[in-house]
Amino acid sequence: TLEAKPTKELIENIFFPKSPLHDGAMIIRGSQIYAAGCILPLTRDNISSSLGTRHRAAIGVTQESDALVVVVSEETGAISVANGGTLTRDISTGELRDILEQQFIPSENDADDKILKKIVRRIKK
Repeated sequence: TLEAKPTKELIENIFFPKSPLHDGAMIIRGSQIYAAGCILPLTRDNISSSLGTRHRAAIGVTQESDALVVVVSEETGAISVANGGTLTRDISTGELRDILEQQFIPSENDADDKILKKIVRRIKK
């Protein structure tokens, strides 16, 4: 368990290609990074062979939980989002920001929301 504030620098270090946590998932619970380097359940559905393990895990975990999963392709840098067992591929950073704001930033202004809002706003347009 990490229980750390999700700063840009920490997230970049977790997913740096030589990092031991690089290939696993990072789990954010509330406004804290709860864990990193996590192995997620793969979907059992028959999906496109063009999708790798990251995408299969994203679909799988969202079939079994209420998680929203952001996947960045290691090969292309393309961004996908999985929610409710459905994968939306090749979204822009602006679309990602909109999805994250809609899902995680309520209209109230408590301290946890401010942290998440800062992170979401740092996503490039």
